[in-house]
Amino acid sequence: MAWLCRAQDATPDDGVSRSYTLRHMKSHGRAGWLASYPETTGYIIPTFLAYASLTGKRECRDRAIRMARWEAEIQMENGAVQGGVIGFPPTPAIFNTGQVLFGWAAAYRETGDEAFLRSARRGADFLVAAMDEDGAWRRHGSRYARAGVNVYDARTAWGLLEAHAVTGDAAYRQAVVRNLEFVLTKQRPNGWFEECCLDDNDRPLLHTIAYTMEGLLEAGLTLGDERFTAAARRTAEALLDRQRTDGSLAGRFDAAWNGSARWSCLTGDAQTAIVWLRLHEATGDERYLRAAERMNRYLSITQDLEAADPGVRGGIKGSHPIWAEYGRYEYLNWAAKFFADALMLEIRAKRGTRSVETPSESTVS
Repeated sequence: MAWLCRAQDATPDDGVSRSYTLRHMKSHGRAGWLASYPETTGYIIPTFLAYASLTGKRECRDRAIRMARWEAEIQMENGAVQGGVIGFPPTPAIFNTGQVLFGWAAAYRETGDEAFLRSARRGADFLVAAMDEDGAWRRHGSRYARAGVNVYDARTAWGLLEAHAVTGDAAYRQAVVRNLEFVLTKQRPNGWFEECCLDDNDRPLLHTIAYTMEGLLEAGLTLGDERFTAAARRTAEALLDRQRTDGSLAGRFDAAWNGSARWSCLTGDAQTAIVWLRLHEATGDERYLRAAERMNRYLSITQDLEAADPGVRGGIKGSHPIWAEYGRYEYLNWAAKFFADALMLEIRAKRGTRSVETPSESTVS
């Protein structure tokens, strides 16, 4: 969390730096902290609010509200959130918009400020208008993702469900169900998803597989729809069977669930730990808790808590080893966010609190 605070302080606005890079990047000009990233700042907001509740640190609550106000200030005229980092020409992006809905919904719950509710409505209206008849989103993809369907937009649907929770707009809920029913058509019997990667649908990243699991699981729990929770559990079970002895998972998986990368995607590892911990809360199955504990221990080992460089100390790499292909030579803000969420959920599990609420909706105590 201290690393994430430094990532926010490193920018000239109230957003969170996309990452700390150890290499010169042609697109950004230098090594060091990169510009603020609207997409991930949006879902970092609930993490800061949960941490403030856990620790009593009001500074973290105040930082979250600053992030949410900044997101409202830069929201596009059509209600969308831009793709990419600040400084790139803003283009509307479906996934990015869905992730910022988490932040506006959480900030509205925390403050009652109608400005956050208005932003959430505008973002949700954009998502509903952009959805195709079959429930898929095909337009307004990120410049960093392949064109067409991306089933990890299941996490966008979950963000839209958060907008429904604070607005009560039935159209948002209906759109969520339509999208997730479409996602189910892309899941194979063994739990693997088609069209589920930023760049290689034959070998999807664990990161995007986990996004899809998260969306299905959390929306399924909120809606009380067993179709969606069962789909998430099918994938989570397949990954249980493929956890390595050190606690990690492969960075990519083919359609037979063969690990197709020796390196590990630390972001996806943390997200999978979150899914396992939420399944433990929902079912009481101790296998999920044990697997998540092993994963969190592995992630802890990869984290450097003593580095002199403040951009490294406390951060989480994109990949382990750091030169592997996902987030190469970078410490990613969303990797740190998901690791913090996984640790807070583990704390909750060890204190014996069973809940089907998400960190954005509950008091972590």
